Amino acid sequence: MRRFITLAALVLALYFVFHGFARPSDFFKTKSGQLVYLRREGCRTLDPAQAEDQSSAGAILNIFEGLVRFEPGSAKIQPCLAESWEESGDGMSWTFKLRPGVAFQDGTPFNAQSVKFSVDRQLKKNGVGPITQASLIYGMVRSVNIVDNLTVRFDLAFPCAPFLNNLAVPFAAPVVSPAAVEKYGQDFWFYPSGTGPYILKRWNQGREVVLKANPDYWGKKPLTNEIIFRSEPSGAKRLKLLSDGKADVIEGSPDINLSALAGKGISVSRVTGMDISYLGFYTNKKPFNSPKVRRAACLSVNRPELIKTFFKNNMLIADGPLPPGILAYGEDKKQYAYDLKQACELLKEAGYPDGLKITLLCYSNPRPYNPAGGRELARYLSGQLERAGFQTRIVSYPWEQFKKALSRQEGDAFIYGWTSENCDPDDFFYTLFSSAQIASSLNSTRYSNRKVDALLVTAQRVGDTSLRTRLYHEAQQQLFMDAPALFLNHSLNILLSRPAVQGLTLQPGGLVYLNSVKKIKTPARQTISNA
Repeated sequence: MRRFITLAALVLALYFVFHGFARPSDFFKTKSGQLVYLRREGCRTLDPAQAEDQSSAGAILNIFEGLVRFEPGSAKIQPCLAESWEESGDGMSWTFKLRPGVAFQDGTPFNAQSVKFSVDRQLKKNGVGPITQASLIYGMVRSVNIVDNLTVRFDLAFPCAPFLNNLAVPFAAPVVSPAAVEKYGQDFWFYPSGTGPYILKRWNQGREVVLKANPDYWGKKPLTNEIIFRSEPSGAKRLKLLSDGKADVIEGSPDINLSALAGKGISVSRVTGMDISYLGFYTNKKPFNSPKVRRAACLSVNRPELIKTFFKNNMLIADGPLPPGILAYGEDKKQYAYDLKQACELLKEAGYPDGLKITLLCYSNPRPYNPAGGRELARYLSGQLERAGFQTRIVSYPWEQFKKALSRQEGDAFIYGWTSENCDPDDFFYTLFSSAQIASSLNSTRYSNRKVDALLVTAQRVGDTSLRTRLYHEAQQQLFMDAPALFLNHSLNILLSRPAVQGLTLQPGGLVYLNSVKKIKTPARQTISNA
């Protein structure tokens, strides 16, 4: 036996001498029927009730489904697990007729009971504690009631115009298998079961999430047999793997020179992020309780220069809190333009002829709307504010500590941002500037204006889109006048793909329904598309 083991070891050693060890790059080879998708970060969970990050959402979107979904490539709502729905005349209840013959990936039937279970498991956890995705999506839901096996009714505490949009997001809204949750308990995040076009095949944490086509999917059958999500933090390395044919789709990044890709057979898809990055001011305490001081700060920042020099044109300048593609976007005048002379004059009028010392609070890590990092952005803005007479001290914290510092109202001003999932203006306006959100610290500026509150509550509760647009238009004009924040930029979500990849359509915010994506045998010519 010892001689046999020694001989086997010798043979193995000779094999590696002549053939070499497996190279790390071999791990990334892409095969026929597979789509290798490289992202900056790996998945954290595959339970929609726990997920809060985009990387997890990208996989969840293809494993699970909700009652409705966003139409591919747009923010329009279309049926999914619900074939139809009806809103009551007073807007206080929504009744959904469910799609028959649908099964979860564990073989159990989808029905009204599973819808109620999926919502109730999250509502029960939201009585106390921090704001969660479920509390934002179901905050208006009073109860979920089973009418019959394929009919479910949501009774609301108040009418809510964005309710359907809420049910389309990949966080909290997808329906899960009650049987799988009961079987795996707290480990359900690792053993997901939904109704979507893809099933989890394996998950090597820290390396890859592999999905396989669901052969029993009720809808359009997936065009690709296997989806492999892998993480690679470096944009340059992701591009190298794509160029070498070891990846099919990659997330773009600011360190990738898109103009240099022309003629190299790489397709580029772009879509504006559903987010906003902003410079906020504590409006309830000195010195920024003065509108003149806030306006002076707004006028001192050259935002076009910020986009060009700091973000290298890899971000979109913000005209207000709303990104393009959302209801009421583009209906308003633009916010403050750069005017250093007027900024200095306003600061003097506010009683600070010799300038003003302020503390600028920021996060230390990168964010989707600021991949350069909060500290770096704070330094850049500090240089611009100082030209108007603001003497700025910067204090930075890691993300979670930063949010706690905001709730304590540390400093005088801060750099912050918001990412929306429901593609509705309510999620920007009401969340960030309603007086009702001060207690939760979502309204971090502590801005309070009765007129704006009334406009936002009305816009939240009426279904007429033209009326909602007018209401948000008026609210935004008041925000520009009061200047609780200076809106800086929106992110640009960019995907790069090999020409053989077809059907890649970015959703607002950057996610992708992958069941319509396929690889063809003969690569197409290089194209650049703008979603």
